[in-house]
Amino acid sequence: MFKFATKNYTKAFRNTAIGAGLVSLGFYSTNTYKNNTVETTGFKASQQFKSTNYQNVYNDIAQLIRDNEEHDDYIGCGPVLLRLAWHASGQFDVSQNVRGGAYNGTLRFDKELNDPSNAGLGYAYNLLKPIYKKYSDQLSHGDLFTLAGVVAVQEMGGPKIPWRYGRVDGDIETMPENGRLPDANGDAGYVRKFFKRLDFLKDEETVALIGAHCVGKTHLKNSGFEGPWGAATNMFTNEFFRNLLNEKWNLETNDAGNKQYNNDKGYMMLPSDMALVQDGSFKKIVQKFAEDEQAFFTVFSSAFSKLIENGIYFEKSTPILYFKTLDEQDL
Repeated sequence: MFKFATKNYTKAFRNTAIGAGLVSLGFYSTNTYKNNTVETTGFKASQQFKSTNYQNVYNDIAQLIRDNEEHDDYIGCGPVLLRLAWHASGQFDVSQNVRGGAYNGTLRFDKELNDPSNAGLGYAYNLLKPIYKKYSDQLSHGDLFTLAGVVAVQEMGGPKIPWRYGRVDGDIETMPENGRLPDANGDAGYVRKFFKRLDFLKDEETVALIGAHCVGKTHLKNSGFEGPWGAATNMFTNEFFRNLLNEKWNLETNDAGNKQYNNDKGYMMLPSDMALVQDGSFKKIVQKFAEDEQAFFTVFSSAFSKLIENGIYFEKSTPILYFKTLDEQDL
């Protein structure tokens, strides 16, 4: 799963707006979806690969998840693919419409992939390489990375995620500087400030996105933290929020010398996770999501779609795609 980085983040906050035109595409879903609609600054979505059958790409990624179910002690590769999509998008800065976000697909470059905050993502990238090779004349890396996150959420039982094509393969000059991913040791004030940089001004969106910690686990060698957040490491549920509220957590120092919260079941929480129950506004939302999984799913779906589209504006003719899972296709 995506993990807050152990390195302190260099701060810079400015201001731009992000836009998106909305249209739904029938055979994927009849659901409606609302996102930013002001077309101002940012990258214009490319129409180069509008003819690609993205359901086929989805299916190939989903089959990849099925075929690698033994990865990481049977957690599987779904969580790391979700983390890849999160990190490919999470270096966005709302103040800088020329760098950051998934638009240019720059996580494929060694310098970004080797950012300490991205430790462990080389596995996910290598896993996707055969799919990119298969569709290299029909698909950009940014679209592949973000679609992989959508696939991971849905195939792990999470909500439908609206997705649009249009990212491109930018050159290395478009790559943001390293060090933009979040600090696991941050308090509630830090968490708000970080997500504000990503253009998330609502606490509900912030809490929902951190709720992606419902899957996967931390690894000492990658992040400096160790352990899963709960029992259902490859099922997208609201367990993360229930555990935050209901488990007894002890602040301890791990083998890397970092502080993390542990319980007697072998679960862990990052300091930035615990900030969600140490802040009154955040805690109310944690309680809401712990009681109502569908409420969590609804907010996560729109917030994650916004995260992977940050810095891009879409023509109104660009369809919003909702994908069927393999099970829904009887595959």
